[in-house]
Amino acid sequence: MRGMVFLPEDQEQGGYAFSPAEILFEGEKIDKIRRLPDEELNKKERETFILPGLVDIHLHGCMGVDFCDSVEEKGDGVLPAMCEYEAHAGVTSTCLTTMTYDEDRLIKIMQKARDFSEGDHPLKNCMMGVHLEGPFISREKCGAQNPKYIHSPDPAMLQRLQEASGGLIRLVAIAPEKEGALSCIKQGDGFRFSIAHTTADYETALSAIRAGANHVTHMYNAMPQLLNRAPGVIGAAFDEKDTFVELIGDGIHVHPAIIRATFSMFGSERIVLISDSMEATGMPDGKYALGGQDVYKQGNLATLSDATIAGSVTDLFSCLKSVIAMGIPKEDAIRCATINPARSVGIDGLVGSLEEGKRADLLITDRSLNLQSVIASGRPL
Repeated sequence: MRGMVFLPEDQEQGGYAFSPAEILFEGEKIDKIRRLPDEELNKKERETFILPGLVDIHLHGCMGVDFCDSVEEKGDGVLPAMCEYEAHAGVTSTCLTTMTYDEDRLIKIMQKARDFSEGDHPLKNCMMGVHLEGPFISREKCGAQNPKYIHSPDPAMLQRLQEASGGLIRLVAIAPEKEGALSCIKQGDGFRFSIAHTTADYETALSAIRAGANHVTHMYNAMPQLLNRAPGVIGAAFDEKDTFVELIGDGIHVHPAIIRATFSMFGSERIVLISDSMEATGMPDGKYALGGQDVYKQGNLATLSDATIAGSVTDLFSCLKSVIAMGIPKEDAIRCATINPARSVGIDGLVGSLEEGKRADLLITDRSLNLQSVIASGRPL
């Protein structure tokens, strides 16, 4: 396959760029990438752009189903439906994301994820892990999470959930101001923690990051804002340069001016674009559910009955194009939807970029990034 391929630039330059190249693969992995002189590509190949499959580490549902529905009567069809929708939308790797529930239900959800990952569904590779968003969050900033099930940070509970999942939990949301949070982060060997749904001030957030948290969940949402004398979580994340920050790129959760300012502030190497999509994604307007609460979809907006924004109804590929339309260079935006999220949860050795030995997840688009076809684990969809 030949075209303009999204590849790492020289080590001295850093970053990624589209370069003329040929990709060879047989089976699930990329065998060879050969860079080409520009004149070797014909006109059609120069108009063919080849990207890595997108990596969405924060999504709850789509097509009328939610990850947490996998334990209900319609459960057997939930994970296949989600992976099929996401893969056909260009998202070939996901960390499916829970809501705040009691431990018994979370254990069952983890077991369903494990069963799917060990099964034989042709798109099971689309689920690369689980993102536990709750229950270790702040009641004051719970947002669309159900406060009924909020739980104190508990390392033993985390280990039980991880055992049930077969090691699939890759990211754990936590409010660092909660009693026991910092010790949970320090004891959480093998877990990656993300500051989330929190009232933490700058000093508390900084302590959490230095204890081992290296991620911020949907920045600007469900947390104190950046103020001149109270920089909060955002200021702490900026100061600690190894911290990844999530941005929802749907144009609803974060204003375009703030998207542009965040790229200037954090740089394209630290931002992780996410969808935070819920079950109404890909569905008509109407009434849906998230975490046991009613959600109302109207156009690109999903809210609870009190007008609280409840996740997004936009897939990650649409978020990527939305961010580009806001003025972010396409190379930066693509990086933030591919290799950055993969690095943030430790799966960049397998996915997130087009490199020899990595999984053959490729998106074929035109020059305007209109998606034309998807190859997942070497298989055209």
